[in-house]
Amino acid sequence: MSSWLLPENISDVLPREARRVEDLRRALLDLYRGFGYEYVIAPLIEHLESLLSGTDVDLDLRTFKLVDQSSGRSLGVRADATPQTARIDAHILNRAGVVRLCYAGPALHARPMHPLASREPIQVGAELYGDASIQADAEVLQLAARSLELAGAREVRIDLGHSGVLRAVLSADRLPPQRLDEILAALNSKDSSALKSAGCALAAPTLEALLRLADLHGDVTVIARARQHLPASSAMAGALACLDQLAAFCPPGTASVDLADLHGYRYYTGATFAAYVTGSAGPILRGGRYDDIGLAFGRARPATGFSIVDLREAAALGASGARPKAIAAPHGPEPELDALVDALRLQGQIVVRSGPGRVAEADFEIDREIVRRGARWRVVERSSSGGGSAEAGSDGA
Repeated sequence: MSSWLLPENISDVLPREARRVEDLRRALLDLYRGFGYEYVIAPLIEHLESLLSGTDVDLDLRTFKLVDQSSGRSLGVRADATPQTARIDAHILNRAGVVRLCYAGPALHARPMHPLASREPIQVGAELYGDASIQADAEVLQLAARSLELAGAREVRIDLGHSGVLRAVLSADRLPPQRLDEILAALNSKDSSALKSAGCALAAPTLEALLRLADLHGDVTVIARARQHLPASSAMAGALACLDQLAAFCPPGTASVDLADLHGYRYYTGATFAAYVTGSAGPILRGGRYDDIGLAFGRARPATGFSIVDLREAAALGASGARPKAIAAPHGPEPELDALVDALRLQGQIVVRSGPGRVAEADFEIDREIVRRGARWRVVERSSSGGGSAEAGSDGA
């Protein structure tokens, strides 16, 4: 095997893609700061019991595990930064009142989310703690929508769900964990035959409600259909009312409802959402309410938030073929030239100092150059044919 081959679903990020990813990362963090979210950086590796506290079995399966040679304890490489952010809020910051935190960094998955997904996604997200109101859920949903807009996403669909709907349906029946897993898998795949098999021991009204639940996906009229066809209870009414309110906060034409999308059912405690764009193999971002995850760290807190599944996929949504413009400048111990180069870079211009050879092709287009005109250094347009230069109107101060 060649020494330069990488593991499956692991890849380098080359200059053009890396530029798009980094530009979007900075723009997103600036957006979150404008909403009052503070940036935190959690460690890539933690003790396993801390990393998986309050999470579901899916995250456990995606987490790389190893033994710390210093202490002999089990460690995990993070597959999701959300539990770490909850730990920071509950245990490290330990602030009273509402706390808003955001993060951006790589994660590592033992298995990919889907066959085309990277196992080293770059995750970006925002979490809001200490506020159990619908307004907090709405803020997070709107911030997620703004993130998609910033990424250049088009033809977006935001699927709304609520873990409380299934809990209300199953409230009268106790299920062993394995049977619940089978029901969740059947609902997520909308497989009625598998659902009948998994729910064969349930009371007839409960099984009928589950079969109806598998069919409750589509536009926002699904909420009204759910009121007609699912068992009435205060818990059911509260969950559906929450979805009604949140649908109003989605950008026009993007809201849909999928009451059978129950990924992370054991983790989420309220409303959930997942955003899809045309051509994507999976959701671009996921979010929702996950109250009391901080209990594992000594302080239960209301919590809601979202994360972009992989910043690389998000950055590709608005990608264009345009390359940034750059200026070529010669080398040499010329104080006036050096001052001009410094001034241009302070203005945000890309200035490439050339060596004895030609500058290699790169992820920028050199369309200007600095040349001496008489006693002054000036920026001039570079001719595409190489037959001459035109004045660009810039010179040394």
